[in-house]
Amino acid sequence: MGKIILVTGGARSGKSSFAEKLALKIGNGQAAYIATAQIFDDEMNFRVKLHQSRRGDNWRTFEAPFVAEEKISEAGKNFNAILFDCVTIYISNFLCAAELDDEKFLYDKLREMIQKIIDAALNVDAVTIFVTNEVGGGIVPENKLARRFRDLAGLANQMLAAHAEKVFLTVAGLAVDVKKLEEKL
Repeated sequence: MGKIILVTGGARSGKSSFAEKLALKIGNGQAAYIATAQIFDDEMNFRVKLHQSRRGDNWRTFEAPFVAEEKISEAGKNFNAILFDCVTIYISNFLCAAELDDEKFLYDKLREMIQKIIDAALNVDAVTIFVTNEVGGGIVPENKLARRFRDLAGLANQMLAAHAEKVFLTVAGLAVDVKKLEEKL
């Protein structure tokens, strides 16, 4: 039976670095990396190269801009630590490919898509660490697409957190176990 850990935080808060160290610790120096990014411009190319530069031979990368549940299942056959980086890029891929006119469709499809990756993570004999951006702390975005993204990312984060054994919030490179704090209330 698999376990889920969620790592969230703002942009450049240290989410990925923390999650990478955690995955290697859990995996005894070996881990699978589910990469969700698609490279469409120089800025995204730079970001992908930055992430790749931190990983060595002890990582195996699985490209999964879509249908990531298949890659989680595949990775879980050979690794006991899987890093999924990142949920919000995965949602961006979905939004860029989706028909955007039907709000109910978007919410239903997102719930289905996130439930599939949750189910895949729980059905492998591994710990899957999901990295995601915390997008609800800022102002209300000015345009419809940005509001949809924020709302769908928030929904996905809640779904993942509900199934996670641990939820870490990263701030300035430091991680706090949010579920542990919640238990004290």
